[in-house]
Amino acid sequence: MPDPSTYRPAPGSIPEAPGVYRFSDPVGRVIYVGKAKSLRSRLNSYFADLSNLHPRTRQMVTTAAKVEWTVVGTEVEALQLEYNWIKEFDPRFNVRYRDDKTYPVLAVTMNEDYPRLHVYRGPRRKGVRYFGPYAHAWAIRETLDLLLRVFPARTCSAGVFRRHGQIGRPCLLGYIDKCSAPCVGTVDADRHREIVEDFCEFLSGRTDRMVRQLERQMAQASENLEFEKAARLRDDIGALRRAMERQAVVLGDGTDADVVAFADDELEAAVQVFHVRGGRVRGQRGWVIDKVEPTDTAALVERFVTQFYGEQAALAEAADDAHQPVPREILVPELPPESDALAEWLSGLRGSRVQLRVPQRGDKRALAETVARNAAEAFTQHKLRRAGDLTARSAALQEIQDALGLDSAPLRIECVDVSHVQGTDVVASLVVFEDGLARKSDYRRFEIRGGADGGDVAAIAEVVRRRFRRHLAETGDGAADAAESGGNGGDDQVEGSVISSPDAAPPDTARPGIDPVTGRPRKFAYPPNLLVVDGGQPQVEAAADVLAELGVTDVAVCGLAKRLEEVWLPAEPDPVILSRTSEGLYLLQRARDEAHRFAIAYHRNRRSARMTASELDGVPGLGPSRRRALLKHFGSVRKLRAADADEIAAVPGFGPRTAAAVLAALNRSAPEQPADQTSGENR
Repeated sequence: MPDPSTYRPAPGSIPEAPGVYRFSDPVGRVIYVGKAKSLRSRLNSYFADLSNLHPRTRQMVTTAAKVEWTVVGTEVEALQLEYNWIKEFDPRFNVRYRDDKTYPVLAVTMNEDYPRLHVYRGPRRKGVRYFGPYAHAWAIRETLDLLLRVFPARTCSAGVFRRHGQIGRPCLLGYIDKCSAPCVGTVDADRHREIVEDFCEFLSGRTDRMVRQLERQMAQASENLEFEKAARLRDDIGALRRAMERQAVVLGDGTDADVVAFADDELEAAVQVFHVRGGRVRGQRGWVIDKVEPTDTAALVERFVTQFYGEQAALAEAADDAHQPVPREILVPELPPESDALAEWLSGLRGSRVQLRVPQRGDKRALAETVARNAAEAFTQHKLRRAGDLTARSAALQEIQDALGLDSAPLRIECVDVSHVQGTDVVASLVVFEDGLARKSDYRRFEIRGGADGGDVAAIAEVVRRRFRRHLAETGDGAADAAESGGNGGDDQVEGSVISSPDAAPPDTARPGIDPVTGRPRKFAYPPNLLVVDGGQPQVEAAADVLAELGVTDVAVCGLAKRLEEVWLPAEPDPVILSRTSEGLYLLQRARDEAHRFAIAYHRNRRSARMTASELDGVPGLGPSRRRALLKHFGSVRKLRAADADEIAAVPGFGPRTAAAVLAALNRSAPEQPADQTSGENR
């Protein structure tokens, strides 16, 4: 564990000017980024007596090995540089207010010929409009059910849409007038897009205009004695008003604001945001984060606003979404010291003036109090949950350290698992947990080059050898052959010095562990504190032998056998038995199960591709491109085998003769569906 005194800058070398600083670990990976009005005052506070530091701050400074800084001229420059560094380096000790899959949104796929309305969780995509987020998926479905009467747009998946187009009959929604049935040509693409655009305008807040338009149409139909049409329009107006009632009116019409509130203690903080558009609450979301250092409400506001709206602007730009990511007004519980600079930076993101202020009275003050109560309730509920509790994670790491006799807590754990079916398509996975939480950006998957020779033990040894040869090659600690360890065939596939002025030289990208192109640490240059293999003593011994062979002495190894959940250590005749209620065992099980899931997913993908290629080999006129087109169209070999000749012939580029040849090839191949097998016992 690094000693902060070993990398503390010399007295007087830190400027008193404002700037942005970053702490890095021994392999050069940035672990924390911050900004300060006075760099000297702020950085000196990190090198005080360790016993007086905040727990997370103490963990950060003892993990770091150097500190760098850059002096800036204005507060706006500091905000921008801090945000850019956090986004670029993704420091493990920084709070990240990023969108995830927790909150559902209503997505409108404007990039398709026939746009679709559907519930969605995940990253933003280009050409898709998003509304929300909503607290629950059922809230979106209830709103859609009301609005589809007025805006009968498509909600079905691409497969359902294509299938009903082939059979020439609409689905149930088409028969009950909750879909305009573009799949069978009831409306053309232009008319369907008009319906979707009207739907988007309504959800964007232009509700009164839409209601007035329908009221005029209803009056006109009544004057023309078209009473059935008038009654239908009356019901449509009622559906719109019911949908509007579900979105509570909280502020005056035209109000475009986000209301932010916090609830916190010494170690954690909860944040809640209500999005108000057109005077109505259009969505809400919340997070609970760990504090890295003592932080008051004003500092929480500054960090949240910087990261959240910077991220929203980046998402909107990546998705090519015309929706404005920053509202006209942001209501917060307390203004940060540099509120003017923050408002100027936000105005630059929006392209027009943005107000950042504390509500003092009236409806906005009442709404801010409501959001604060939501934040307090969310914080209370979080404290009752086990998975996200910092105390539980710290206890788990401490239990593992004590049980395995490690020198320090295993802040980074890597777990390896192998998957195959009776010795075919042998693959392996490597998953990473940092501070007790999965770090999916560092996951890797391997195609075992030795196949089934030697079984799971040999496969584990191969994965460990390849992973740590890359580690030694990238850090310069050994003469490993990087080409051999990197290779092809599915390997590595993803799911110091002090800078004292802004004119200082860039970091030396030629030093070990740093990518010369990006200037950032290579992924395999960062070793784990603990390597976990799925299996018992044979698998553990194989992994330990490989590490000894490569001269890696600073990585602990253990194995988790599934049958009795025993923890095996190298050269130990008996396993370590952890209590079934142990937080440490729970963490090891989660790592093992995640490695198992990741390996199974990769194995199934490879097996599906192999089966498709082998079953369709030799079909006249069917090359690799058309085989891929078939699999993409039907989604799987099973669905392709269930299709008839007409459905296959309907695929672009296919005809009756080729379709018949494909069916004949599929009928000749006997389907084989053995159970999945993985390393470990009783799989």
